[in-house]
Formats: sequence, structure tokens, C-alpha cells
Amino acid sequence: MTRKLFGTLVPALLLSLIAGQAWAEVTVTFYAHPGARVRGGYLLFPHAYVHAEGTVDATGEAVDWSAGFTARNPGPQLLFMRGGGVVEEPDARYVDEGQPFLELTVDDATWHALRARAEWWNTPEGSVYDLRRRNCITFIADLARVAGLRTAPEPSMKPGTFLEATAALNPAAAWRAMPPLPAETAPPVVLVPAPVAVEPATQGSCGPDRRTSARQAEQGGVMDSPAISGC
Repeated sequence: MTRKLFGTLVPALLLSLIAGQAWAEVTVTFYAHPGARVRGGYLLFPHAYVHAEGTVDATGEAVDWSAGFTARNPGPQLLFMRGGGVVEEPDARYVDEGQPFLELTVDDATWHALRARAEWWNTPEGSVYDLRRRNCITFIADLARVAGLRTAPEPSMKPGTFLEATAALNPAAAWRAMPPLPAETAPPVVLVPAPVAVEPATQGSCGPDRRTSARQAEQGGVMDSPAISGC
């Protein structure tokens, strides 16, 4: 009787341990937003960001974290000079429409290394923002390398193009395409003329102003209100 009970409990215990280990992991996904879309009267520029979710194996701590790097004070001055940058959670409008390009699971040590590296980007040394050479893509590329991925050449001002090329270098982590959304639920794409006073960024690339009023854009003006997280 004891032997029979032991033979039943041991496999069940092993299965429980295996299932627990499979569940206790953190999944990291790299996203890009194509930009050139108006939401709530504001023009969204291209952006890259990362999202992590899951559970830390050692502590059971739940993880739900998103981050992107953007200019602290966005504006046309960034076409000509560097500025301060900040790591912050992407605006919901970016998250809702972001396209995943890479996804991988990481162990506890890698997860903590990713968080520490992201925090470094908020230090005086790490928070330097350069529209063309040190932007949201540079941040994402840095974290991807910490996670053990190979990255496409930099600098870049096109988040989607960069992440697509990076996914090609890491086929095991490349996002598996999901079925497309029904046409009626797909978000509309609205192109807004660039302000005449500022040299426009290439469509699909990072721009100097990430929160521009659609009405003012038509009039050649730029808002100086706080920016939505952008590249």
C-alpha cells in the first residue's frame, strides 16, 4: 500500500515542480509603433519600447513592466542639438497599437540585469538624448543585447525597420505572426502635414515633436505641451 501510494505521489510532485518552473519565468517582448497616426487630436511619431511580464522564479514576484526612452523636452531644437532623455512607460496609445517583433523568456539574473540597465539610462551619464544617434532605438538595442540577442546596425531612426532586421538575426526569438485583425477593428491611419517651420522627419522614422496638435500641424504650428513617449 505504501509503495503504491509513493509511486502515485512522486510523479504528481515532479509534474507540479515542472509546471511551477515553466510558469515562473519572465517573458520580454520588443515592440515598435509605426507612427503617422492621429489619436485624440495628437500626432503619434514612431517609437520602440519593451514590455516584460511573468513571475520572478526566486521570489514569486509578479512582473508587468514597460519602458521606452524619449526626449525629456521634445521640440524642433532636437534637430540641431542633444537634450535630456528619460526612460518611462509608453503612452497607452502606443501600447494599444504596437507591433511585436521579438519575444523571449529570460531567467532571474537576466531580468534583473535588464532592469538595472534600463535604470542606468535615467542616470546623468545614460540620459543623453540625440534624435539621430541616441534615441528609443538605441535604448531598445542596448536592452536586447543584455538579453543575449544580436542587433541590427545603428544608429537608426526607423524603429520597425530596425526591429525587423534584428528579428532576422534572431530567428528563435522572432515574433510568430498572428492572424490579422478584422478590417473593421483595424485603427485608421491619418497622415498629417508636417509643420512648415521644421524640417520634416522621414515617414516611419523618429521625429522631433511627438505630440503635435493636428489643427496646429495644418497651420504650420507646433504645440509645446508635454510629449507622449516617442522615439
